[in-house]
Amino acid sequence: MSFVPDAVKDLAVVRMVCHVDRREERASPAMTSTGSSSIARGVVLMIVAMLIIPLVDGLAKFLSAGYSPLFLSWARYVVACAIVLPVAAAYRGRRVFPAERRVAHALRTVFLVISMTLYFMAIARIPLATAVSAYFVGPIIAVVLSVPVLKESLTARKVLSLVLGFVGALVILRPGATIEPGLLLAFGAGLSFALYIIATRQAAQDSDPLQTLVFQCVVGALLMTPQAVASWTTPAWSDLVFFVGLGVFSAVGHILSIVAFRLADASTLAPLVYVELIGAAAIGYLVFHEVPGPGTLIGAALIAAGGLILLQRQRPA
Repeated sequence: MSFVPDAVKDLAVVRMVCHVDRREERASPAMTSTGSSSIARGVVLMIVAMLIIPLVDGLAKFLSAGYSPLFLSWARYVVACAIVLPVAAAYRGRRVFPAERRVAHALRTVFLVISMTLYFMAIARIPLATAVSAYFVGPIIAVVLSVPVLKESLTARKVLSLVLGFVGALVILRPGATIEPGLLLAFGAGLSFALYIIATRQAAQDSDPLQTLVFQCVVGALLMTPQAVASWTTPAWSDLVFFVGLGVFSAVGHILSIVAFRLADASTLAPLVYVELIGAAAIGYLVFHEVPGPGTLIGAALIAAGGLILLQRQRPA
């Protein structure tokens, strides 16, 4: 899950969904000093990262047969901490956490934890491709929230994106049919992700990505500990490798994203977040024998189109 949540990738989505000064983007080092070969490497790394992230979803779905989604969410954070903290210490020394706006960082982490937990609950009930498609309404919802909260202008492009996302959500939900509770959980995860995007836009767009990631992992683990204890199930030895995989794949995806954004600018990489839809559909089909229905495919295409409209670079005047 993009969700899954993903500090670096989410910052890119924030920059593209919400208003960003294009003069600043055109002057960014990634656009002025990075050669085409570096950009190509960044694109490749981003694609690999977006294909790795659905592996986390697949492992969570597999483990949800025997463990609570609350416990799985906590385990993901704990294992990720064990991987990310040493990396951050090696590159940042003792300064592994953001030095400023920690309350704001905590707030956005709360939204992220809620989003991830709802998403893990969703994928235990519905196909991966359906859950990811519903989850991706988050950036589009953030457009609506950015108008009253961030005082952003409501442009024609944003309206079109909103309409496409809304229609896509309706196609997936199929009003009049029996609505799966898992679908509502997935859309709830998307809504929480939208709040996370808004909080990120307000508080953390200039933060160091690695420090932000460490903060999210540590605080997320602490926030989920009471729920994990309440729903505790001692993992079987045979399942430990899958729990480790939750954190390893998550951390690797984040690290690859960090490197990718060092090599290429956000406007180039942000549209690639939708590669995650392909990865989720592939894992759902190959591992869980899930075949996305026409409604899911059409709805996902509409939601992706709405997101890509937001991510499209505006032409300079």
